[in-house]
Amino acid sequence: MSRYTLVIVFCVAVLSGCGGGGGFSDLQAYMDEVRARPKGAIEPLPTFQPYESFTYRAASLRSPFQPPVKIDMVSRQKGGQEVKPDESRVKQFLEGFNIETFEMVGTLENTSGFYALVSGAGGVHRVKVGDYLGRNHGRIAAIDSSKVDVVEIVPDGEGGWLERPRSLSLKERS
Repeated sequence: MSRYTLVIVFCVAVLSGCGGGGGFSDLQAYMDEVRARPKGAIEPLPTFQPYESFTYRAASLRSPFQPPVKIDMVSRQKGGQEVKPDESRVKQFLEGFNIETFEMVGTLENTSGFYALVSGAGGVHRVKVGDYLGRNHGRIAAIDSSKVDVVEIVPDGEGGWLERPRSLSLKERS
C-alpha cells in the first residue's frame, strides 16, 4: 500500500465518525418543547422586602474601650462673685480667636520691655504682659523665655466666674 492510500483510508475513517444518524435528537426534542410553550406568558417579578435602614445613635457616647470618667461634684470648683470679666473695656484683635489656635514662637526684648511672639490668627503677633488673648477673656500674666502664662475668666455654669490658668509653650522648629 502506498502512502497516499493510507492517508485516504485514515481520512475516510475519521470523517465517517463525525456523521451519523440521530445525533441531534436531544436538540430536536428541546426545540420542540420550547416551541410548544404558550406565547406571551411571562412570569411575574418576585416581590422584594423593603430595606429597613439603621441609624447609629451611639456616636456621642463614651467609647466602650475607655474607662468611665468619675466626676466628683463635691470637689468641683465653684466660681465667685469677685471674679468676673470687664465687659466695658474695648476688645483687642487677638480676643476674636480661640486660644488653641495660638502657639508661642519666640521672644523679643528692647528698651520698652519684654515681648512674646505668638503665631496664629493669620500671622505672628507681638504681645506683652497685660494684653488679652483668646475668647475667654484671657489676660497675659507672665512671659518667660519658654512660655506665656495666660489667665482666662470662664463661666462656671452656675452664674459665677472662674479663673483658669493656661500656658502657651515655646514651639521650637524641628
